[in-house]
Amino acid sequence: MLIRSVEKFLRTYDMPATKFGRLAAHDPRFVLDLRMGRIPRQQTEARIVAFMAGFEAAGQHKRVSANVG
Repeated sequence: MLIRSVEKFLRTYDMPATKFGRLAAHDPRFVLDLRMGRIPRQQTEARIVAFMAGFEAAGQHKRVSANVG
């Protein structure tokens, strides 16, 4: 399911849901709507998956790291 992938992405990159929505879908409510049961069109889902893959590949992120010491 798309929502599981998105939630994992948000946790991994410590990104707010609204920021993800704006960047990936040009809709700040996108993730909130997914959480409420929205089922995106196939094209939209493909665009979101491509955004996540491109984000990871481009290294535009700061991974969440545990504070040690």
